[in-house]
Amino acid sequence: MAAIAASAAAAIAGSLYLDAKYHLRQDWTFIRGKKKVAKLLQKAVQQKRLSPYYFFEKHALQKPNEECIWWREGSFTWAEACCRAHQFAQFFLSQGVKPGDLVALFMENCPDFVFAWLGLWAIGAAPALINHNLTKAALLHCLGISKAPLVLAEGRPELLASIDEVTDELATNGVRVLKLAEVQSDINAMRGDRPNDGLREGVTLRSPFGLFYTSGTTGLPKACSLPAVAAFNHGVSRECGLAIVQKDNERYYDCMPLYHGTGGISGLTQIMTGTTLCLAPKFSASRFWDDVRDSRATWFVYVGETLRYLLAAPPSPRDKDHKVHSIYGNGLRPDVWKQFRDRFGIETIYEFFNSTEGVLSLENRCRGDFRAHSVGHHGLLLRNRYHHAFVPVAIDTDSDEIIRDPKTGFAVRVPYEVGGEILVLQTSPVVAPFVGYHGNKEATEKKLVKDVFRKGDVYCRTGDALRRDSDGRWFFLDRLGDTFRWKGENVSTAEVSEVLGRYPGVLEATVYGVSLPGHDGKAGMAAIYVDPAATPFDYNGLLKHARAHLPKYAVPIFLRQISERSATHNNKQNKVPLKNEGIEPAKVKGDPLLWISYNGKKSTYVPFTEGDLEALHGGRAKL
Repeated sequence: MAAIAASAAAAIAGSLYLDAKYHLRQDWTFIRGKKKVAKLLQKAVQQKRLSPYYFFEKHALQKPNEECIWWREGSFTWAEACCRAHQFAQFFLSQGVKPGDLVALFMENCPDFVFAWLGLWAIGAAPALINHNLTKAALLHCLGISKAPLVLAEGRPELLASIDEVTDELATNGVRVLKLAEVQSDINAMRGDRPNDGLREGVTLRSPFGLFYTSGTTGLPKACSLPAVAAFNHGVSRECGLAIVQKDNERYYDCMPLYHGTGGISGLTQIMTGTTLCLAPKFSASRFWDDVRDSRATWFVYVGETLRYLLAAPPSPRDKDHKVHSIYGNGLRPDVWKQFRDRFGIETIYEFFNSTEGVLSLENRCRGDFRAHSVGHHGLLLRNRYHHAFVPVAIDTDSDEIIRDPKTGFAVRVPYEVGGEILVLQTSPVVAPFVGYHGNKEATEKKLVKDVFRKGDVYCRTGDALRRDSDGRWFFLDRLGDTFRWKGENVSTAEVSEVLGRYPGVLEATVYGVSLPGHDGKAGMAAIYVDPAATPFDYNGLLKHARAHLPKYAVPIFLRQISERSATHNNKQNKVPLKNEGIEPAKVKGDPLLWISYNGKKSTYVPFTEGDLEALHGGRAKL
């Protein structure tokens, strides 16, 4: 018996070791969950119950008197939310909206935004989620792509003014604009009757959960539909062990814009999985923690620089006075990760990686330091599963084209540990294919590449460079077009930004390359937003710090001290205007410009003048 017990103990110890090393249990949970999703999906297709409405309705019937939506001006139970959703559904029907239609929602975050979204699902329709910060040409472009015959608008007067400017032009194209304030009484007068199932029977695997738009920082936004099959995955995620929020009685605070994928998809997923959604009109660093405390939130969602802004606030005795144990989002910078976690007492950071196109999905539920800074994690089973589906390839940083072997003509695959742009196989049973840009066949075709590793294969370009280490941790390297060459070396803007962001007083560092006359490649430049309290700022100290932590070629030659943060409305850095303004003193809006001036063996950051620009053009400046 002793021998048997010893053998059993050894077997258990061995299995624990293998699991710790290869994360087999984690991977198997994921694989098993996906198999369960497939069975439930097949059943839903047979029963014609693919609409995401049914997930919401289930919870409304199960717990009618519990809180569904928290809102500072007034909250709603599941029964009240269901009635409101049905009123919106009946209103849309009265306006001629039919199953399969898209209705444009030009709205700030509010409960009615959610109710309108649910109401559209209830009648087999869906929303086109319009960025309410857009104006004129960009706004007309996005509304035109959707082909929505109806726009529902709600928000502050300055936002509604943007829709007023284009209302007449929309009318000439048969598009009606309804302001929520003007039709609210009509909606309230509607009976909250449940729309019949027949309206939703036509929902297919490719029907939209919602139409989302790319950021448009490199041109006019493109639209992508999140298909119903993906929404179904979100809806059944709790019962399949794949949910973001896995426990009952959790509360999810969302102040990210609902028109954006992170705020909108994760927020409506909570509604589909029965979690209380706590809403705020928008992100406000000064009101954030009061909202979190008052809403009794246990989770919140973030994007991009959100956590950096919260971290920049002066420390407070109340920093850990909240109920949040976990946060979910994307774009958390390495220089912020541990600082934020430790200061505010966050147990779990659930970082994910994806894009509007939705072709590369990675997740990292991180507790502790082992997975800190990574955007996803795969154990041994998933590494094998995705070996031919997620493939890193070498890219020419000047042309942004995939490097191909001159003999074979096929792409040059690089080791995962080195990393490169990730291509996603379009004929893989383990990856959802790219659904394409809505109404833009040309842009869709540009996203796809053929004959990558063998004749006839098709991959989708993500435009993002990542690497995966030997422990299965995925790390973001750079976005296509952000990496640049200087002195014959590739410079990762993400790496430089992280290093600069660790220097005291630098609250934000946006890094990019600028073309210089008479020089090959691009010189490094950083637009830094400095803590107003950090005066005078020590530029020479920043230079020493950069040189201590970066290769010589990666140290920014130029600095621009910006007077306000460079992030967009969605807390993501927008480099395009900065790149366009470059190093010309006349274009930088009075921001201080500096550069490294060489004096013998010594060098330091000094002001960059029009005379220096002329010297560069004349080939008289040494870099």
